Amino acid sequence: MNKILSVIVLSLALQVSAQDKPADKPADKLATKQTVRLFNNLKKLVTNGYMVGHQDALAYGVNWKYQPGRSDIKDVTGDYPAVYGWELGHLENGADRNLDSVPFGKMKQYIRQAYARGGVITISWHGDNPMTGESAWHPARGTVESILEGGDKHTAFIKQLDKVADFFLSLRGTSGELIPVIFRPYHEHTGGWFWWGNATTSDGSYIKLFRLTVDYLKNKRKVHNLLYAYNTGTEFTSAETYLQRYPGDDVIDLLTFDCYQGTKPGSDSIYRRQMDQALTIVEAVALQKGKIAAVGETGSNQVPDGKWWTETLAPVLAGHRFSYVLFWRNAGLKRKENQVEYFVPFKGQVSEADFLKFYKLPNTFFQKDVSYPRMYK
Repeated sequence: MNKILSVIVLSLALQVSAQDKPADKPADKLATKQTVRLFNNLKKLVTNGYMVGHQDALAYGVNWKYQPGRSDIKDVTGDYPAVYGWELGHLENGADRNLDSVPFGKMKQYIRQAYARGGVITISWHGDNPMTGESAWHPARGTVESILEGGDKHTAFIKQLDKVADFFLSLRGTSGELIPVIFRPYHEHTGGWFWWGNATTSDGSYIKLFRLTVDYLKNKRKVHNLLYAYNTGTEFTSAETYLQRYPGDDVIDLLTFDCYQGTKPGSDSIYRRQMDQALTIVEAVALQKGKIAAVGETGSNQVPDGKWWTETLAPVLAGHRFSYVLFWRNAGLKRKENQVEYFVPFKGQVSEADFLKFYKLPNTFFQKDVSYPRMYK
């Protein structure tokens, strides 16, 4: 099937209305109608292919920042990604910009622009450690217990959640409707590098933290424009280990994981094996539970392999049923760490031509592929 025919088939699938088929419901039974439509369309889409996303796609790229209408993916393909990732870290402190220096005011503008095109929004939250005041990467033992009900930092944490709720409730479309968001908090909890990770937090405490967060946003603050994502690393090897910290079907909509390719010799084959195993497990669990599978984060930093997109990534994703894959950000030179970081090509990058081939595959969906009909109609 070629790209044009594939998009026609996808469009027909997404045009099936609620009158033609009873809609499934997200975990939040009071979710807005746009959020319910997004949930159902994400489910329908997996039979045709997967959307491609990029973190901070509209804010900056390699050697540029805050240029209206620009993205590195658009520079290469002439099209935007279909999924737009954003980050809320430092919002909880009352800062005017996030931990990657993106002003929250600009972020809201970019989210509205992407939504107006029919794009999908996903947001992560690397909140500072509420107990120590250090960054999210400060895994002090007892942190989660201190912010649960009865803990000495519970009230302070609730104030942080209020700022998160205010942000979500401020996201409005042109008709005043709330913009749906896939919220992906407390991710990579199967590793020990975050304060909510398994090195310093028990499974039971993590589950309580996730359920507290959903309960407060949904029931106390009446935030009903969220789909909630459960997001692990790739440490799991079975459905049982994947679900070890699962907070429950009643609070989760998407089942996701993060998987990056390393730089050591043989990392290519390791990545393919990990990605294939993880997708096989997660899509089976999603099917059994009536949830949506997706790849929360992935990529190969600086994409040194000129054919990585069509010879490493695309073959391992082929045949799997999941809604989207999100590539991490194109930060360029990070002066503080003296590192170069980018996960999709830009004009002149060695994998640019191969990414264009990836873009043209019939099962990869970018913004133009999902804009009409939109994911919210």
